[in-house]
Amino acid sequence: MGSIDRPDVRRPEKVTPLPVTVEEFEAARPRLLSAAHRMLGSAQDAQDAVQTAWLRAATAPASPPVDNPSAWLTTVTARVCLDELRARRRRNEAPLFADAVPAVELAADEAFLRTEDVSRALMVLLSRLTPPQRVAYVLHDLFSLPFDRVAEVLGGTVAGARQHASRARRRLGPAQETPGRTGAPDGPDGPDPQIVGAFLTAARTGDTRRMLQLLAPDCVRDADAALLPPGGRTTVTGAAGIAAETAHFRDRIAAVCTLGAAGRPLYVIAPGGHPLATLEIGTAGGRVTRITLRSARADGRFAEARGYGTG
Repeated sequence: MGSIDRPDVRRPEKVTPLPVTVEEFEAARPRLLSAAHRMLGSAQDAQDAVQTAWLRAATAPASPPVDNPSAWLTTVTARVCLDELRARRRRNEAPLFADAVPAVELAADEAFLRTEDVSRALMVLLSRLTPPQRVAYVLHDLFSLPFDRVAEVLGGTVAGARQHASRARRRLGPAQETPGRTGAPDGPDGPDPQIVGAFLTAARTGDTRRMLQLLAPDCVRDADAALLPPGGRTTVTGAAGIAAETAHFRDRIAAVCTLGAAGRPLYVIAPGGHPLATLEIGTAGGRVTRITLRSARADGRFAEARGYGTG
């Protein structure tokens, strides 16, 4: 008797239940990107971290749905970010200076800062924290994750997580005023903040006429050669030459933020939140007399800088 072909009946593939759904992930994605960006300082790295978090969720062993998908995904994303920050430390890439970031990524980071209205000064200071300090501060102080969750991310105790966040706050806090250095206008203790502020405003907008009004006729601009285009002069003397050059580099002035060093303001050029150069402006007689640009890598004041005032 001939055999009878049986129909090819396939058992349905077993579907592994995910701890979160695709819809829950998409709803949480904007918050995850924001947190990852503040932990990593890079829009591209933040996107990669969030995508890696989703892949980990999608390939996790079967488990019942979590009660708080957003918090769960934040925890997973933070672990990815912590791993990346530690890898940077091992490669000696912390902080990420602007001259080490490709131009396309630098532009993306700048766009992210402006779109999300992120504090440029905060991003610069966050880059100088240790990986656990940065993660603990971002998760707890900026995104209100409880310390038990933070401890879970860091792989330590709640007390340890609190300590990391506390140390971060101290490093981010305002620099202490140095006795005798009040920043009084035209005094020996510091430049006139009103003149400096007016000059920076004019420089950001490319207002050459206003810059000429604020620059002393014999003003001197001194800069590290590494910060200049090939063939650029390290020293420029005269208001007209300085105003013309400053207008040409207005995009850099637009990326200035204020930190504090020894109780006095330290202006840092940080496109995309990545430190590039320090900017020192001297005044006398109601005008700018000196402008000094130094590489942030080489300026010891930047290494010691902290928050300034309440800004």
